[in-house]
Amino acid sequence: MHDVINDEFYMQLALDMAERAVGQTEINPAVGCVIVREGRVVGLGAHLKRGEGHAEVHALHMAGDSAQGATAYVTLEPCSHYGKTPPCSLRLVESGVCRVVVACQDPNPTVAGNGISLLRANGIEVTVGVLEERGRELIEMFAKYITTRLPYVTLKTASTLDGKIATSTGDSKWISNAEARERVHAMRHRHQAIMVGSGTVLADNPSLTTRLAVAGLHPMRLIVDSKLRLPIDARVVTDGLAPTVIFTTSHADEVKRIALQKLGAEVITAGDGEHVDLRQMMTWCGQHEIGSVLLEGGGQLNGAMLEAGLIDKVILFYAPIIAGGSLAPGNFSFAGVERMQDAYRLQQVKVETLGDNICISGYPYGKSSENGGASECDKEVEDDVHGAC
Repeated sequence: MHDVINDEFYMQLALDMAERAVGQTEINPAVGCVIVREGRVVGLGAHLKRGEGHAEVHALHMAGDSAQGATAYVTLEPCSHYGKTPPCSLRLVESGVCRVVVACQDPNPTVAGNGISLLRANGIEVTVGVLEERGRELIEMFAKYITTRLPYVTLKTASTLDGKIATSTGDSKWISNAEARERVHAMRHRHQAIMVGSGTVLADNPSLTTRLAVAGLHPMRLIVDSKLRLPIDARVVTDGLAPTVIFTTSHADEVKRIALQKLGAEVITAGDGEHVDLRQMMTWCGQHEIGSVLLEGGGQLNGAMLEAGLIDKVILFYAPIIAGGSLAPGNFSFAGVERMQDAYRLQQVKVETLGDNICISGYPYGKSSENGGASECDKEVEDDVHGAC
């Protein structure tokens, strides 16, 4: 009979290490591993970069011969297939560990229990489900991508208590406090791409980069621009800090398209209608191994993505201020529902305070997400004025 408290203690350590590596592994999941022998930690490891050693490999390398007869705590089921690296389950078998404790099973259909079966077939005791909920939350972006080949989309918006993301004149700096803005930059580091509409670029000329006290990774910049209104001297086109991909329609001006491409931006046609087909855009992202997108749009783009069923998580920052103004842009702008029972609701809601700001996060569900959303969004998604930085 194993000590559940000890199992949770060491798994917590593995999860903490993995948490700190989120954003560094591209489409791969962040994974942590702790190896314990006779009550002493002998190996630690985290997956740090796609194509390089997984968490188990780093931990086993540290443990050396001490892995013999030890217990390995892994936040995700060890892989059982040959990809860019050899299977970790075989490495664990070869190391001589006697027990493996796993937080959650791998959602990757290529693995999906095979790693656990391989370990057990080689006489290794396996315990699954220790701190499982946190383990699954840690890989939620990977799980969406690996099972659907579509990116996990996190919608982030900062607004006043009355839901305004700017005043009627377009002023938005700053609604949220410094602590909330620091959190947003950390979110950018953890996503492969950041998505806005051309209206945001026109209004603020943002860089859309990660600015943290400790250097962070810059996400790819995705711009929704049906009419190619993006200025050729916009920062996202000229600064060279991160790749910029502009999504437009087949009706966009060819001269402008060529000019943007000569400056290094990639211009992608997503739909033949008047506006960008958002679902087609997300399909392109999945095909190009962009597994996570942080949506920092204005009300129209936010509303269009929500109606299309393309939002996986919502993070709302509220400042204790009221702006008013019938012309002031809101954080969501769409036709809306006729009955309250059809309203978009959040589940698994978390509420956190950041100084005098409030952060509400959750997972949306409702009428449109239940039926998978529209196949093509026919709404204007040029994005209204909002404060991007």
